[in-house]
Amino acid sequence: MKTQPILIVDDNQSNLRLMEAVLDAEGYPVKSAMDAQEALALLEHWKPDLILMDIQMPGIDGLELTGRLKRDPRFKQIVVVALTAYAMKGDEQKALAAGCDGYLSKPIDTRTLPAAIEGYLKRAAPAMRPAAGKRSRPKAARHGRGQGGAGASEDSGPRKQAHHAHIHE
Repeated sequence: MKTQPILIVDDNQSNLRLMEAVLDAEGYPVKSAMDAQEALALLEHWKPDLILMDIQMPGIDGLELTGRLKRDPRFKQIVVVALTAYAMKGDEQKALAAGCDGYLSKPIDTRTLPAAIEGYLKRAAPAMRPAAGKRSRPKAARHGRGQGGAGASEDSGPRKQAHHAHIHE
C-alpha cells in the first residue's frame, strides 16, 4: 500500500475518474478537483505529496495555480506534474518556468502512469523529509525533469497491464 497522497486537478471529469482509478488500483490515496478553486479549498485541510495539474482549465489555469502554490511556504514542497494536451514546442518550458516539477503530455498512457508517478515521488522524497527544521528541495529534484516519468525506467515500479485506456483533453 502506497501512502503518498495525490491530488488530481483537471476540468475533464473522464480524465479525473480514469486517473483516480489507475492510481487507486496502485494503492495511492487520491483526491480530485475540477478547478483551481476546488483544489485550493482541498489544500486548506489536506496536503498531497504530488499534484497532477492540468494546465488548461477555465478561470485560474494550472500554470497560475502552480505558481501560487510554489510561492506559498505551505505548499512549495509539493511535487507538481503538468498535464497538457498542447504538447507544443515551448509548453514544457512554460510549465517548468511556472514551477512544475515535471511534464506529461496527453493522452497519458495509463500503463506507464504509475511508474511515472513513482519516479517523481522517489526523486522528491529527500525534499519531503524535514531536516533540522528546514525543508529544502535537492538540486536533482529541481533539474532532473522531463517527459515520461522523471527518469523512471520501463522497469521501475509496479505496472498494471489491465489499464490500456488513454486520457485526452
